[in-house]
Amino acid sequence: MSTQGWSVWQITLALYPFGAGAMALNIYFGSLIVSWFGAPVITPGIAVLLGLPLGFPATWLFAKHIKRLMNF
Repeated sequence: MSTQGWSVWQITLALYPFGAGAMALNIYFGSLIVSWFGAPVITPGIAVLLGLPLGFPATWLFAKHIKRLMNF
């Protein structure tokens, strides 16, 4: 396998805005589903605030996957 190209950290930083946005959407829509059982629906702003820190580990795992595909 070659080690040329972008590192996992560079891919993570490039994709982080998309990962954080995806996590925010997942959190918001998850709260809508949980509301069927009586839980309150969180606001989109709260979902964004929760998505910012949770987006980093998800994006890092995805970047590792992308890097492995690039080296394949």
